[in-house]
Amino acid sequence: MIRWLILVVAMTLPACLGYTYFVALGGGGATNSAVRVAYPLAKVIQLSIPILAFQLVTRKKLNPRVSRRSALIWGICFGVSTAAAIVALSWHWKDTVLADAPVRIRQKVEEFGVGSPSKFIALAAFLSLIHSFLEEYYWRWFVFGALRLSMPFAPAACLSGLAFSAHHLFVLDEYLPGRFWTAAVPLNLGIAIGGVFWAWLYERSGSLRSSWISHALVDAGIMYVGYRLVF
Repeated sequence: MIRWLILVVAMTLPACLGYTYFVALGGGGATNSAVRVAYPLAKVIQLSIPILAFQLVTRKKLNPRVSRRSALIWGICFGVSTAAAIVALSWHWKDTVLADAPVRIRQKVEEFGVGSPSKFIALAAFLSLIHSFLEEYYWRWFVFGALRLSMPFAPAACLSGLAFSAHHLFVLDEYLPGRFWTAAVPLNLGIAIGGVFWAWLYERSGSLRSSWISHALVDAGIMYVGYRLVF
């Protein structure tokens, strides 16, 4: 019972924290001290408290293993193709779906204090390389791994994938105003599918390396689009 309670909190907490620092505390377009404090604090809470609590109950340990070569190839192919699709879609949508996105993204990067090209690139590098690993550690090893102890692969992968995508929905809705059902929700389902695929990679290889590299490539494509739209 305690394990399931912790797991439910772990799957819903990131969305609640994401709404707090990205939507509730956001707005104005100028450097926002509340946002700059809330974002790292939210990440510390997300990445430490649920995992530590769960480990106290189950004693589940992180045992890194070397990925199979086939899993690495699958991960790289998925990452490159998805990043390329994101870039192509952004060009196709730049005057329609993404017409308001440059202003919206500019406001957000100013709020986070990364309004210059160099600061944005530094943030992009952090998100693509480090944050992507932390998300894989949280969503694939912790959440998917915990679900997998109690259910078959398919429901565990789908539940963890949907939970992984939930906090991204607030971001998409902020950048795509008035297009919640026509753009934000479909794109968010794409993120959930990515989460399911990375769960499959983790299941296949027993290592976070393949899903991390794949995730990092996708994030790099997203950050490239953001840079082009803003700068």
